[in-house]
Amino acid sequence: MRLGIDIGGTKTDAVAIDDAGGLAQRIRLATGFGSTAVVETAVTAVSRIGELTGLPASGFTSIGIGIPGMVSSSGHVSHAVNLGLEGLELAGELAGRLGVGVRIENDVNAAAVGAYHLMSLDGTMAYLNLGTGLAAGIVVNGALWRGANGIAGEIGHIPVDPNGALCACGQRGCLETVASGSGVARQWRTDDPFPVRSLFAAAADGDAGARAIKARLAEGIAAAVRVLVLTVDVDSVVIGGGLSHLGDRLLCDVHEVLDEWAQASPFLASLSLPERVRLIPEGSPAAAIGAALVGES
Repeated sequence: MRLGIDIGGTKTDAVAIDDAGGLAQRIRLATGFGSTAVVETAVTAVSRIGELTGLPASGFTSIGIGIPGMVSSSGHVSHAVNLGLEGLELAGELAGRLGVGVRIENDVNAAAVGAYHLMSLDGTMAYLNLGTGLAAGIVVNGALWRGANGIAGEIGHIPVDPNGALCACGQRGCLETVASGSGVARQWRTDDPFPVRSLFAAAADGDAGARAIKARLAEGIAAAVRVLVLTVDVDSVVIGGGLSHLGDRLLCDVHEVLDEWAQASPFLASLSLPERVRLIPEGSPAAAIGAALVGES
């Protein structure tokens, strides 16, 4: 039995998977804010899954955790702003509390491994996470490809408009400024806690401004797909993250842009970009399952 935990900005998802990779147990709990609270959240998740499976922490084959921010090979987490973490030796803290080693991985990378497993994919895949930000995790024949310094897939910070909005990374016009939840929220002011939902509703009602922002969103996501295929030539691009809950409404918009580009470019047409793009199944605990799988790597 392997244990995986996905620590998100507000919710933590924890699962136990069996030897065949099947889901045995799953729980969800609120995520604490700040170093001490995040550690307590992880310890609580291990304890509760342990109660359900009848196993102590040492009884699991491996324990893995996916978490936002930059994650070093030693399990140090930094720049996880939404969790209140500027720097935390998470692997060390948990090893001390649990008495066993814990593998820490960036949450998008963990979700990439989980999606690859859940969707029974092979070859190469890019998991395009569309949430508050935009980033990708790349899997090659079942294994994560992190790059020389662990930033492979950080395509959200590729500038596409030198005169565009200032990005949190310090550059202007990055993909993330148009093709993400935060990018939509900046352009579409609303009281709805989910601005993208409000945007799509207004666009469906014929609001010209909403339609323009919605079109930029689709173009940005399509651009992300194009970058991933042109740089890594992945067999498939799986769209996940909060925006993926829009389902076929979002996917159809992206396909429409890719089809338009293919009509104008025989080269892009030869890449069959629309056929490579798919959505993560709704409700899939991809990041938690991926964390369980990377825990033993």
